[in-house]
Amino acid sequence: MTLERRARIDWAEFESGPYAVAALSALGKAVDDSGLDRSITELIKVRASQLNGCAFCLQFHLNNSRKLLIAPANIDLVATWREVGAFSAGARAALVWTEALTLMSLQPATDAVYAGLRTQFSEIASLATSVSAINAWNRTAGALRFAPPIPANRLAERALA
Repeated sequence: MTLERRARIDWAEFESGPYAVAALSALGKAVDDSGLDRSITELIKVRASQLNGCAFCLQFHLNNSRKLLIAPANIDLVATWREVGAFSAGARAALVWTEALTLMSLQPATDAVYAGLRTQFSEIASLATSVSAINAWNRTAGALRFAPPIPANRLAERALA
């Protein structure tokens, strides 16, 4: 039995609000302006959205990842990134950091995780902001149950399955 979840607030209604989208978008813009590689920040957003179970953000960032031409293997395997050799050392460090910050209620981010991140990046504050921003979006979109932005061609494929 499949339960279809209905949006509590439609995305368009939320987007028309005066402050929340602007505040959350400002965090994203700060990360974009930091010079971090967009493929790394999109993988961060995909992974955090998987961990948080946010269908809207996951689909949104899968769509963005494809538009940025991130390697399909990286997009497809980000949930199991530890098990495959498809990710660079920088991507692996960013994914460890993402998991540590996203799941910090279970266990704090360790000094070892931080040290590993420092070997790959100088933009630590921007990486932390990227993870924080997507976690805020996940909690907002997940709680309000925004419908995932499934591309029209994907809906057609699903109808044929």
